[in-house]
Amino acid sequence: MDPIQRVASREVYRNNWMTVREDEIRRADGSAGVYGVIDKPAYALVIAQDGERFRLVEQFRYPLGERRWEFPQGTAPDRADVPPAELAARELREETGLRAGSMVELGRLDVAAGMSSQRGWVFLATDLTEGEPEREHEEQDMRSAWFAREDVEKMILAGEITDAQSIAAWARLMLFERLRP
Repeated sequence: MDPIQRVASREVYRNNWMTVREDEIRRADGSAGVYGVIDKPAYALVIAQDGERFRLVEQFRYPLGERRWEFPQGTAPDRADVPPAELAARELREETGLRAGSMVELGRLDVAAGMSSQRGWVFLATDLTEGEPEREHEEQDMRSAWFAREDVEKMILAGEITDAQSIAAWARLMLFERLRP
């Protein structure tokens, strides 16, 4: 039995990218409570690697009021359920124009488990072919560029890359490289 049981739920807000719900809950000790949850579809994040270079994208992140560098990532439109590898290939193509000959799944990440149901998959894309990006309307200010491994690490340490998913994905890549057979 789960330590928290949902008694009732109501949708508070909905748009094309997410829903927000408020759940009445009952804890293991019988006490009642309320839990707010942001439901978003699964996302894919792609680390595109060409030798010792990595492709990042930069865009204005409205909630932060700042432009930020991160790895290409996103969800399917209209909260569609798309297989993770297909979504990864789509996001890479849309945001950078790159097509990958090889796409290896590095693992799963939970965005903010204390408030969101969203989960994501991290992929390593190699054997890359350049092409034109196919960005969505919301991504019109996006740009992308190649960075050396050393520069990515310096950007993380300097706070130029602060996206938690990108930093966690980088850690997954480091472990994959160190521990793979």
